[in-house]
Amino acid sequence: MASVRQVQITFDCAEPERLTRFWCEVLGYVVPPPPEGFATWDDYSGSQPPEEQDSWFACVDPSGVGPRLFFQRVPEGKTAKNRVHLDVRVGTGLVGEERLAALEAECARLVPLGAVRVRLLYDGHDSCIVMQDIEGNEFCLD
Repeated sequence: MASVRQVQITFDCAEPERLTRFWCEVLGYVVPPPPEGFATWDDYSGSQPPEEQDSWFACVDPSGVGPRLFFQRVPEGKTAKNRVHLDVRVGTGLVGEERLAALEAECARLVPLGAVRVRLLYDGHDSCIVMQDIEGNEFCLD
C-alpha cells in the first residue's frame, strides 16, 4: 500500500489571487514562480482562454514542509459554516495568560490584513480565537 507523501488544501473562493496573498501573509507562505516560459503570473493568466483567466492561484511553504494551498474560483458564494478549517498554531506550548497574549498579538496582526475576529474561546487554561479570512472562511488561532 502506497503512503501519502503530500497534501494540498483547496479552497473554493471568489478571488483566488487576493485570497492567496492574504494566506501568504498569515502563514509566511510564498507564491511560487510562474510556469516555465512565462515571466509573470499575469503573462501566464493572459495566455489562458478568457473563462480560465485568474481562475486559480496557489501558495507554498518556502521551507517545503507545509502543504500547498490552492485557491479556485467558483461561481457561488460561501453559504454555510466550513466543515474543515485551518488552525494557525501560534500558541503551541503556551498556557494560560501567556498563550492568550500570543493569540491576541497574532489576532491584532491579522485584523488589519482583513481578517475578522469572531470570538474568543477561553477556559482559564486553554484558548483559541475563532477568525474569518477575507472571504468569510473560518480559521482558528490556536
